[in-house]
Amino acid sequence: MANIRDIAKKTGYSVSTISRVLNNHPYVEEQKRQEILTVMAELNYVPNHTARNLSYGKTKNIGVIVPFVNHPYYDQLVKGIAEKAFVQQYKVTLLPTNYDPSVEKNYLNELAAKSFDGMIIASKTNSLEVIADYLKFGKIVLCEDVQIEGLSSVFIDRKGSFRESLNYLKNQGVEKIGLTLGRTGKRSNNSKLAMQLCEELFPKFDPELMRWGCQEAEDGLAVADFFRQHCVEGIFSNGDEVAAGIIEGYGKEQAPLIVGQENLFISRVMKFPTIDHHLPECGRKAFEALIAEETQQIKIPYTFVKHNERT
Repeated sequence: MANIRDIAKKTGYSVSTISRVLNNHPYVEEQKRQEILTVMAELNYVPNHTARNLSYGKTKNIGVIVPFVNHPYYDQLVKGIAEKAFVQQYKVTLLPTNYDPSVEKNYLNELAAKSFDGMIIASKTNSLEVIADYLKFGKIVLCEDVQIEGLSSVFIDRKGSFRESLNYLKNQGVEKIGLTLGRTGKRSNNSKLAMQLCEELFPKFDPELMRWGCQEAEDGLAVADFFRQHCVEGIFSNGDEVAAGIIEGYGKEQAPLIVGQENLFISRVMKFPTIDHHLPECGRKAFEALIAEETQQIKIPYTFVKHNERT
């Protein structure tokens, strides 16, 4: 494969002149530029962008830490990140952890080794103190509400959206409420918040009516019989696919009033209320915060969507 010295040898121009052409430097005579470009084409020369970016101290590559790569929540978030990264000619590398702290730390060590210009963490598993220790190696943006010097965050107004959703269920006459959650409350701020608001708004809230480890439709299907047996009147689900699985699990029986999350197409088809957290916008803002000079704290608004509801 031809290199920059081969181009210089065949054209008779210096390596520095060839380099200026490669970098679109304005102070190169047009005749020289065209001669060099012609020889590049003849030799099928492909510039080494990686080496060039490293010479500028940048890889033009960002890492995005996600727990899973096949989950609609993170799909939407990454979609927004990728849209903005594409415009700025950045590559996006997905780094799934399955919520393993050692795997996440290995990715952070790659940031320290300059494999990435920066990182967006969609959902963390290590402590904020561990993550903040890596700020000296590059910019980090967290997709949750944190207040640590130097650490940017782009976060969803979950407190507002959870409260509105639970008040909606309460105003519809629900007293006995079920709850589906992902990770345990010890590790997930979202789970803690949902439990706290249920305790605050529902005097008869029973923690035994919470089901953990719900991530997809099959999980909802699996817990439907539990909620049926306990005669719950309403369910606040941690995702539209989980909510759809619960409704399917009730079969011909009328399922309780269910509120989902993320406004997926299935919520429109099955006509149950949901929260749109505007995840693509969250992703776009996260990328903008990553390449910005200053530290940013950005809250993304939500929309409560009823979809005409089931009858």
